[in-house]
Amino acid sequence: MKIQQLLEHHGIAANPFSDEDAQTDLVFKGFCIKHTYHPAWDKIYGNPQEPATAIIFGEKGSGKTALRLQIVRHLDEYNADHPNARSLVIEYADFNPFLDQFRERFSGRRRKIDRVLGQWKIWDHMDAMLSLGVTQLVDRILEARQASHPAACDAQPLPIESLSHAQARDLLLLAACYDRSTAGESDDRWKRLRKKLRFSNWKIRWDLVLPVVVVAGLAGAMGWLGRWEWLKTAWPYLALAASFLPRIWRCLKAWHRSWGVNRHTRVLHKNYRHLKRIFMRFSERQLAGQPLPRAQRTDDRYELLGKLQSILQTLGLPGIVVLVDRVDEPYLINGSAELMRALVWPLLDNKLLKHPGVGLKALLPAELLDFVDREKADFHQRARLDKQNMVRSLQWTGESLLDLANSRLAACAAEGSKPTLRDLLDESISDARLLDAMRSLRVPRHLFKFLYQAMVAHTNAHTDAAPSWQISSAVFESTLALYQRDQSAFERGMGTV
Repeated sequence: MKIQQLLEHHGIAANPFSDEDAQTDLVFKGFCIKHTYHPAWDKIYGNPQEPATAIIFGEKGSGKTALRLQIVRHLDEYNADHPNARSLVIEYADFNPFLDQFRERFSGRRRKIDRVLGQWKIWDHMDAMLSLGVTQLVDRILEARQASHPAACDAQPLPIESLSHAQARDLLLLAACYDRSTAGESDDRWKRLRKKLRFSNWKIRWDLVLPVVVVAGLAGAMGWLGRWEWLKTAWPYLALAASFLPRIWRCLKAWHRSWGVNRHTRVLHKNYRHLKRIFMRFSERQLAGQPLPRAQRTDDRYELLGKLQSILQTLGLPGIVVLVDRVDEPYLINGSAELMRALVWPLLDNKLLKHPGVGLKALLPAELLDFVDREKADFHQRARLDKQNMVRSLQWTGESLLDLANSRLAACAAEGSKPTLRDLLDESISDARLLDAMRSLRVPRHLFKFLYQAMVAHTNAHTDAAPSWQISSAVFESTLALYQRDQSAFERGMGTV
C-alpha cells in the first residue's frame, strides 16, 4: 500500500507532512503563512505603523524561520496597502559573510573563533544591518535585476526626486561606506546612483583647473612682458608646484578617510581606491562634520542610521524592521551556545532595541534563555528585556498542534473535501490520547516528522490488495515510542530524528 492511496482515499491531494523546513515548505508558503499563526503572533508582529522590538526564544523546530517568513509576507502586504507608510524589511539572517570578513581582520591565535567573537561589538552589528539596508535601498533605486533582496524588484518606484541635495549627498556617502552588492562593479553602481539622484558637484574640480590657470597665466605674463628669461629662474616652477598643493592635500585627506572607514567597518570589505575616488567627488565643506564609520564607537553609527531613516522617510518608508534569525547556523558558530551568546549579546542594548522607527525581531535559540537567566544586573539594565516584548518560549500546546495539523490537511485537500487528522486515525485512539501525544511532540517539526513516519509505518503494514484506511492504535503508539526515543537522543546530541 502506498501513502498516496491513503491520502487520496481521504480527499488529500498532497502530503502535508513531508516538508520540515519552512523555507522550502510549499504548503506553508501557499496557505499556512496567511491562515495559521502561533498563539503569540500578535505580540511578535506588533503594529507596522509603529515598528516595535520583540525578543523570541524557541527550540529547534518551533517555527522561528516560519515566523520570519510570515512577518516578511505580512509586511509586504501592508506596504502594498500603505504606499506612503511602508517599512524597509532587513533580513539579518545570513551571518557567514560578515563573520568571515570580521575574522580576516585578525591573525595567529586571535583568529580562534572564541577570541574573534570576543571582539565583536554592537557597532559591528550596526554596520552589518546598515549594509543590508543601504544595499537593498540602492538596489531598489537602480532597479537591480540580480538583487539578493526580493523587495528590490518592488513595482512601485521610489520618489527619489523628492530628496533634497543634502539627502542625496547622505545617500551617496552611505552607499560608499555600506553598499556591498555583487550585482555589478562598485564604481559603476555608485556612478549610476549619482546620475539617478542628479547629484552634480562640478565645482570640486577647481583644484584640477588651478595648475592650468597658473601655467596659462605665467605664459601670458612672460609673453606680454617679453620676460622669457624668467624660465631660467626657480619661481615660475615653484608657483606651478604650489598650484598642485590643494589637489595633493585633498587626495591625502580622502586617503585618510578611506583608510579609517576600511579599518573600522570590520564586517565589510571596502576598497581603499574606490572609497578615495568617491570622497574626492565631494568638497571639504560637504564632508566637514559628516559622520563616517571611522572609529570603533556607536555614535557615528546612530547618526548614520538617523540619516538613513531621514532618507527613507522622504521616500515613503518611515519604518525599519530588522529580522534576526538563524544565529545558530553559521559554520563558525556550529550550534555552540557559548559562541551564539558571544555573537548575540552585543545586540541586546536598549538604546538600539528602542531606537525610534526601528523594530528588531530577534528569533533566538532556546539555549540562550538559560544564559539570560544567569546574567547579572548590569546586563539586564543594559538590555532591558522587560521592555522588549520578550517571548520566553515558542510553546505549542497539544490543541494548537492539532489545529496546525488540521490546517495543513485543509491546505492540501482535494476540491470538495474537508479532511481532518481524526479521519486518518482509528477510533480506538481517543481524543484525549491524541492531544496527549501532541503535547509530547512539543513543536511543529516533531509533529510533521512523527505523522509522516506513522503514515509510512501504516502503509508498509498493508498491501494494495487489502488496504486499511485508518492508522491503528498499535502503529500509532509504536511509532510514537520510537520517535520519542530518537527525539530524546537528538536532544542529548547523540542522534537525529
